[in-house]
Amino acid sequence: MDETAPIRDFEKLLRETIGLSMETVGASVIRHALKRRMTACAIRDLHAYWAFLNGSPAERQELVDAVIVPETWFFRDREAFGAMVRHLRENRAGNRPLKLLSLPCSTGEEPYSIAMALLDAGFPDGSFQIDAIDVSSRNLVHAERAIYGKNSFRGADIAFRDRYFEACEDGFRPHDIVRRQVRFRLGNVLAAAAQSGADAYDVAFCRNLLIYFDRETQGAALARLRQMLADNGLLLVGPAESGLPMLHGFASVRYPHAFAFSKAEAAATKPSEPPPARKPRPAPMKASPLPQMQVAAPRPAPRPFLQKAAPTQPSAPAPDQAAANLAEIERAADAGRLTEVQAAAERHIAEFGPSPDAFYWLGLAHDAADAAEEAIRNYRKALYLAPHHQRALAQLRLLQQRLGDHGGAKALADRLDRLAKRSGT
Repeated sequence: MDETAPIRDFEKLLRETIGLSMETVGASVIRHALKRRMTACAIRDLHAYWAFLNGSPAERQELVDAVIVPETWFFRDREAFGAMVRHLRENRAGNRPLKLLSLPCSTGEEPYSIAMALLDAGFPDGSFQIDAIDVSSRNLVHAERAIYGKNSFRGADIAFRDRYFEACEDGFRPHDIVRRQVRFRLGNVLAAAAQSGADAYDVAFCRNLLIYFDRETQGAALARLRQMLADNGLLLVGPAESGLPMLHGFASVRYPHAFAFSKAEAAATKPSEPPPARKPRPAPMKASPLPQMQVAAPRPAPRPFLQKAAPTQPSAPAPDQAAANLAEIERAADAGRLTEVQAAAERHIAEFGPSPDAFYWLGLAHDAADAAEEAIRNYRKALYLAPHHQRALAQLRLLQQRLGDHGGAKALADRLDRLAKRSGT
């Protein structure tokens, strides 16, 4: 594959198909996916692969599968599951079956975790139904096969495995009582059908998806999720996305470290109204974990695994290694491993020199940790090196809005609008 060949047609196809934005996911991820699929198809010319792709719906799905990199495990971010249980206990009315959504469901660990959490909380078999949706057919095959290795069981407390899994040749499989609560299907949030009345979802997990989208698509996705939720429904997002729902018709429920939101009727009429200002916290020490990754005192609820950052590579890097290293940082951020992102971005700057993308990821990690001053400092470093860095502009705007600096946020919004007009987007 010619590295200099234009890939805009592929980017446009992925955006129209699944909402993926090159500006947010990074061009390197798309290029790596194209390389893998062209090698698998024994096609060396980019234009020949484009022609083949347009004539093969199956290959379009294969390209989507190659772009999507699943990174999940059972009871990842346990606070979200605790928030779900608390919300359903406090808001359930009548005896109708509860409806829950896991989107994207990846390889199945999240929807099965939802089922186990509800069973543990005393919700009986058949009293709830979980719809699990993903754009990757490969992920869904894995999820329905439902055989998991040790990488899916992370953390000190995996007692749920003894309660709800049976050992099999290749790992562990959930019992029937867990699997029958979940229905898998291929789809994406932009094409999901709007719900109403009894068909609306009581809880929707949509974590670490919005970070793949540009601003317009984020707004469209959140509008669709709002339509799909019941009036008192609960939306759970990823830590790096926590500033977005309040700009699009949601209000924070303020469950600690759960990143949970409810529909807000007042906000629906003014989606761009900023949330109340909050005071910045001091920057955390390097070694301290981010809030969503902290391990609490022992209790029955399962705990997620706190991953350690990979050791620094001592060898002298080549230019293509720098791009590959940034792609790894992007994937870690997409997966919500923001403690790892902070350490990896600092190492990248030490090894490869100042980089706008590295400063952006470092700012995002501090932002998620409520270390506002450090986040602002790093976003501004990214913009000093690359004044048109749209992701840094967008995140700095959101942060200033949350801190009550509406004048600064408006100035950044104007810069983003001017960039969009110049680029024709």
